[in-house]
Amino acid sequence: MTDIRITGRMVNFSRLTFSNNDLDQIRQQLKALTEKQNYSGTLIIIDSTVKQELIELIQLLIEFGLQPMAVVDGLLGEDARAIQFPVLPKDQPVQRISASSQTNTSDTEASTPVADEPAAVSQSPIIPSPQASPATVYHDEILRTGQSLVEDHGNIVLTASMNNGSELIAAGNIFIYGTGRGRIIAGASGDANARIFCQSLEAQLISIAGTFCVYDDIPEHYLQKSVQIYLNNNQELEFELLSI
Repeated sequence: MTDIRITGRMVNFSRLTFSNNDLDQIRQQLKALTEKQNYSGTLIIIDSTVKQELIELIQLLIEFGLQPMAVVDGLLGEDARAIQFPVLPKDQPVQRISASSQTNTSDTEASTPVADEPAAVSQSPIIPSPQASPATVYHDEILRTGQSLVEDHGNIVLTASMNNGSELIAAGNIFIYGTGRGRIIAGASGDANARIFCQSLEAQLISIAGTFCVYDDIPEHYLQKSVQIYLNNNQELEFELLSI
């Protein structure tokens, strides 16, 4: 058995982007920022649109209780490599795509038949207005690496598979009639009742209403199986096999 094992872990980083290299001004802004909220121990990725005195900037961040972990490659990349400080590649562009089709059942009122008015009534009957239902978007093509399909107000139905490096983000439920890889995020607006249904689960990340897990944390007996995922009463992700 090997003594080294690579596993994944979801760690929260914050990116600080600098457009100014005046350390005195940066100090003042950091002081104002950290006085409003306690950021002590926050892991920081440094990005900058201007050249910086990198060592001094790192020391300044540490002075305010922040933990610089790396810089984004670019103007600071060469200086970081010179001091053997970690360098992260620039963000890969994400292509936000449109769904193949969309329905919105909030138009029910236009299609609901209304009974003929009686010949003589003392008071007009009160007919309740139909409640608007969330939109549902449908996508019939493979979601490719670097593509993102987002539905801000309703559900997503994907009738194909996802590649690693792609993502689905829905305010409501997500239905995948194929292999779910990449990032699958339901209840993105905070809906704890949202669910994820997937014909074959191989996701890099699963999230419902902010509760998430990565691939290595998914119980092995649910991988490559048909599952539904939801939050239980303790707001933990619950995996359940589907008999389909």
